[in-house]
Amino acid sequence: MIVIFVDDMGIGDLSCYGQKAYKTPNLDQMAREGVRMTDFYVASPACTPSRAALLTGCYPVRVGLPQVINPDSKIGLNPDETTIAEVAKSRGYRTAMFGKWHLGVGNLMPRSHGFDEFYGIPYSHDMWPPNKNGTWPPLFTFNNETQEREIKTLDDQSELTNTLTEKTLDFISRNRANPFFVYLPLNQPHVPIAPSKRFLGKSRAGMYADQILEIDDSVGRILRHLKKLKLDRNTMVMFSSDNGPWLPYGNHAGSAGGFREGKGTTFEGGFREPGIFWMPGTLPAGKVQTEMASTMDILPSFAALIGAKQPEKEIDGHNILPLLKCEVGARTPWKWMYYYWPAELQAVRSGDWKLHVSHAHRHQNQPAGRDGKPAGESSERQEMALYNLKLDPGEKTNVADQNPQVVDRLIRMIQVGRGELGDSLTKAKGNSNRAPGSIK
Repeated sequence: MIVIFVDDMGIGDLSCYGQKAYKTPNLDQMAREGVRMTDFYVASPACTPSRAALLTGCYPVRVGLPQVINPDSKIGLNPDETTIAEVAKSRGYRTAMFGKWHLGVGNLMPRSHGFDEFYGIPYSHDMWPPNKNGTWPPLFTFNNETQEREIKTLDDQSELTNTLTEKTLDFISRNRANPFFVYLPLNQPHVPIAPSKRFLGKSRAGMYADQILEIDDSVGRILRHLKKLKLDRNTMVMFSSDNGPWLPYGNHAGSAGGFREGKGTTFEGGFREPGIFWMPGTLPAGKVQTEMASTMDILPSFAALIGAKQPEKEIDGHNILPLLKCEVGARTPWKWMYYYWPAELQAVRSGDWKLHVSHAHRHQNQPAGRDGKPAGESSERQEMALYNLKLDPGEKTNVADQNPQVVDRLIRMIQVGRGELGDSLTKAKGNSNRAPGSIK
């Protein structure tokens, strides 16, 4: 299996999801040859917690990582948590990660979590000396636990997508006779965007679009390589993003595709992401799946696919293979899904209904910034509101007064979440939260 997980891409950034300003031919082909999900969710609208959820199948609050961690943070992903890589290794898979980690440094780097090989950066590439008034430490690429090369300039940054792709292709070639799992969390199109010279200006729609085209090319190279080695029918490939677009960056940010708000919010623009799954011969071609699913479902689904045991500790994701195979009558296993940010339980979805409780949120109320400089964001308050996402995907019309029984039912679901996982909005303490890992 290969999981391609990009950074800060909006659901509206791909032409197979409605983008009109440029084309993403390789991802479009992946969708035509596989399954494209319309209601695919991350578990958090920001980097660290979203990645923790993908790798463990758990809400970030369950594993103690609801917030973004910094280079000097003393916590990260606990090695006691079971990751997808460890599930893969239990069945004899070779495992590798190439890209952005952002789940702890030192003793909490990827090879402490089931990865045989790692090459990439330890956290976000905007956490480097040019930002935060020069107080961030130098940013290095790592080869396993060894610092390899300092990233000093945007030209250095522009080489990363190609380098990470080449590392992936090489790993596939070296392990063509073995079962393998690759986690490829590309660090783009998170700011600072830095398309390589080969793609600069190629889209004719700006640097952000150029960066998307480079990511699209990376996906195409990987899929073609699998076909060339006759591994395509034995390898599931997933493509998604860790959260929605960082809207204050304007022309250096993506599109939420008509959904409300973006990164750092619990509106659909922050949580709903592209979800494309490809495995010729196992998954059908050209299908659109409208049932609700999550990145938390990847671990249990992969475990089911390869006949591995599910983690011993409680997880939140579900086996969605019936949805991915588009089996007749298959329905989402999610009776409800929580929207946490960071540790505030701000909303819940059940079926077509989504209820927000009262909470503060980011809002782009003025013109956004340009060319890498953010602007125009303020804090606003969302009062309790009920939305029918089927009729109102943009979360514009509050229908709580017309549907009091639905509101009561969703409030009861939120109360369950508060009791189990906690809620910093109401100071509720959960009874099922686990500790993060400590950096030694």
